[in-house]
Amino acid sequence: MEIYRAHVLVCTGTGCTSSQSPKIIEEFEKYLKANKLDNEVKIVKTGCFGLCAEGPIVVIYPEGAMYTMVKPEDVKEIVEEHLLKGRLVKRLLAGNKELKDSVKPIEQVEFFKKQKRVALRLCGVINPESIDEYIAFDGYKALAKVLTEMKPEEVIDEIKRSGLRGRGGGGFPTGIKWEFAARSQDTEKYVCCNADEGDPGAFMDRSILEGDPHSVLEAMTIAGYAIGASQGYVYVRAEYPIAVKRLNIAIQQAKEYGLLGKNIFGTDFSFDIELRLGAGAFVCGEETALMTSIEGHRGEPRPRPPFPAVKGLFGKPTLLNNVETYANIPTIIRNGAEWFASIGTEKSKGTKVFAMGGKINNTGLLEIPMGTTLREVIYDIGGGIPNGKKFKAAQTGGPSGGCIPASKIDTPIEYDTLVELGSMMGSGGLIIMDEDNCMVDIAKFFLEFTVDESCGKCPPCRIGTKRMLEILERITGGKGEEGDVEKLEILAKNIKASALCGLGQTAPNPVLSTLRYFRDEYEAHVRDKKCPAGVCKSMLNYIVDEQRCKCCGICARNCPVNCISGQKGVPYKIDQEKCIKCGTCLEKCPFKAIFKNA
Repeated sequence: MEIYRAHVLVCTGTGCTSSQSPKIIEEFEKYLKANKLDNEVKIVKTGCFGLCAEGPIVVIYPEGAMYTMVKPEDVKEIVEEHLLKGRLVKRLLAGNKELKDSVKPIEQVEFFKKQKRVALRLCGVINPESIDEYIAFDGYKALAKVLTEMKPEEVIDEIKRSGLRGRGGGGFPTGIKWEFAARSQDTEKYVCCNADEGDPGAFMDRSILEGDPHSVLEAMTIAGYAIGASQGYVYVRAEYPIAVKRLNIAIQQAKEYGLLGKNIFGTDFSFDIELRLGAGAFVCGEETALMTSIEGHRGEPRPRPPFPAVKGLFGKPTLLNNVETYANIPTIIRNGAEWFASIGTEKSKGTKVFAMGGKINNTGLLEIPMGTTLREVIYDIGGGIPNGKKFKAAQTGGPSGGCIPASKIDTPIEYDTLVELGSMMGSGGLIIMDEDNCMVDIAKFFLEFTVDESCGKCPPCRIGTKRMLEILERITGGKGEEGDVEKLEILAKNIKASALCGLGQTAPNPVLSTLRYFRDEYEAHVRDKKCPAGVCKSMLNYIVDEQRCKCCGICARNCPVNCISGQKGVPYKIDQEKCIKCGTCLEKCPFKAIFKNA
């Protein structure tokens, strides 16, 4: 065994990789060698730590010092000060808002204090391309227990008693889904993993696959044993090259170790897993469309019943869960159903992973116990809204979800409460909005996405969402008419009731939820031809405040269409006919002499 006095963990998830983490690793290798430390300090390429707003991230053990926003040129200082002389590089420490004389454990950094990692337990901890590191952290121990000590029905009972619900959409009880598949009588069954993740701004599943792929493979193998399947498929989008690469490595390693393939752990159980790459169609996140795509056909949903547990992939009984759901399984088996059920609330057990973005200081990946309030997520974990702005709404569940207003900020995050508010848990996208967001424009944004991604198979989704978008474009374009809001609401309810699949049925949610909580904004657009947030361009003008204007001409020099005129000693003016409402003048004026008149 190789012994090192220090480990340098460097995030190599997609976000940090795009911010030069491979170059940072090269610099560490160079300076460790130059200082004769290459035999004493080990570099570990890990997955996502979660604090994406502060990336690239480097963590050094045994101290547990988390360095953030590290640049390649910072590496020399880290090596020479921290690793050679034992002195912290304080300016790079996580959350360095006050002087630090010592290092707190990572879990005491503000971003992590209220988190509890179950699905993400090894992300940012191990090298995802090393099966030995996974095994060192109890990897495949759950599979060994299942195959050598438990009957299939006992495995299913354990998952049922844990209270785990699907983490990819509607929150169906996982154990019951497994039981349905196990009861189906057929000699051939399949286990599928939905890693398609198409919600804008969502990267929960990608991060798990990039940081801990073996947990998903282990869970799928356990599921195969529980329902009587011998073949599994991971359906992952081709736009996730790092996840695809690490999944392929993990599958190969598991086969070499005898943890996939024939007679696993010396038993008569055999199970294999293959990858299938998706082309990025949002509708392939729907279970029947996903299976149709694996079969080699155009990804379109099928009518249900029959449900996949009876007739799924290739017409055979099929179990489908998403990445995060599977990532919980090995820990539940190891620690027991009662342990998992003790986390969360009565009807929503365990934890939930969220990808938090938008108007928030700490964008990134977080995992919280069910029942944590939206306020705790935004202000304690997320660090609040930038520039002292007011929180206005949070969008959960992506295009299929809804907007939760500021008045509901103390709502506990769990399946049923979110549905009551007109939203849903979904796969875990969480977009934060502030006072500068127009909720009509937000509804239009998500509906544009839905219209583009509709497979077109059923008229309610293909035609209905298009008609809704046309009304929203008319309203935000300053051409709204009396009755448009009512038409929008009727259309939304009809589509919700009649679309073929879950994606079509939930497509109207952003509109319905914004109508429910922000109807006054819709009415202001229609009746007053005003956008209260000053977002919809057709309804706003940029005006020069003559009292503040210093006649410097900075606005005119930066205007891309030359619509600003003036002269020395005379306040400048904006030609509203030529103005394209780009906002450059407002941004460039150093004297705050330009404002939006909505």
